[in-house]
Amino acid sequence: MNTTPDTSAEKFDHSRASEYARQSRIALAGYYACQDLVACMLAASIGCLQPAKILVVGAGGTASEIIAMAKLEPHWHFTAVDPSPPMLETARQHLESNGLLDRTTLHQGYVEDLKADSSFDAATLVGVLHHLDGDEPKRRILQTIHSHLKPGAPLVVAGNQYAYASQPLLLAAWGQRWRQHGASADEVKAKLGKILQGADPPHSEAAVQKLLYDAGFGDATRFFSSLFWGAWLTQKQV
Repeated sequence: MNTTPDTSAEKFDHSRASEYARQSRIALAGYYACQDLVACMLAASIGCLQPAKILVVGAGGTASEIIAMAKLEPHWHFTAVDPSPPMLETARQHLESNGLLDRTTLHQGYVEDLKADSSFDAATLVGVLHHLDGDEPKRRILQTIHSHLKPGAPLVVAGNQYAYASQPLLLAAWGQRWRQHGASADEVKAKLGKILQGADPPHSEAAVQKLLYDAGFGDATRFFSSLFWGAWLTQKQV
């Protein structure tokens, strides 16, 4: 889900929103495990069973990270940001069905639009960076998140890394993942073509870390990996 003002947000229209849950579950093996670990890592960083305000950037779609965090930590409240109305509406529906609307503020727009303060105890940026074209938009969104966090607050960043074509074995395995879930040979070919043209992930874990350093965050700990996907926890430097 894109969260900075560029054209990639347009990808997340009504048709994309309606298929997002299935797409995510298949394209990312271990999707729900990753979301559960996001909650566990933040709880381990913040401390258990105490109030906290969590900024969720790129929250549209399944709202799975909010659902997982809310289940683990009943005293956390969430600000969910996404620029795509269909994606945010889909998230709202999932939050409503899980009884979490009273614990979540929905913001249709960009993180840059939020009031400029440093009031959040933690933040997540899940499935966003690889949809931003070039390093500067990636760096900018991380810097903006940094400005909304308290000193020392944790940030979870999760998304694809590597130039897809540079990892032919991983790319082939990703195609087999779709075949494993019933996709035909033509459908797999189409999906492989789409992923090669449709995103710009950081090209390595070192590139992810450099983006974080440049935005004012510290060393990142990777806690989840699945083919192209990685998830890291870092902290705002004072």
